[in-house]
Amino acid sequence: MGISKTNLFSEDQNQIAIAAKAFAHPARVAIIQYLLKSNACINGDLVQELGLAQATISQHLKELKDIGIIKGNIEGSRINYCISPTRWEEIKIQFNELFNQFQNPNTDNCC
Repeated sequence: MGISKTNLFSEDQNQIAIAAKAFAHPARVAIIQYLLKSNACINGDLVQELGLAQATISQHLKELKDIGIIKGNIEGSRINYCISPTRWEEIKIQFNELFNQFQNPNTDNCC
């Protein structure tokens, strides 16, 4: 989305789009699922778990970290990543509010 066009949309719409981008690549979804399962990890674990190159994993981690969905702590020469509980809850609420707007008319014929 171009920077000049985001002003056409509400802050909520922009935030949902930013969060959706994090889920728009299967590698990022796999990283999130792995972090949810293990509740913490070391960067090297993801390389073994996903079978992707370290540089690729690092780029996906950066994308997730940039939107705040994960956070990392440096321990010696390793970085441990985990889900950010506060940001996770914010994103969950945003998507739930969006999905809950749908009023099912109990019919498959919508047009």
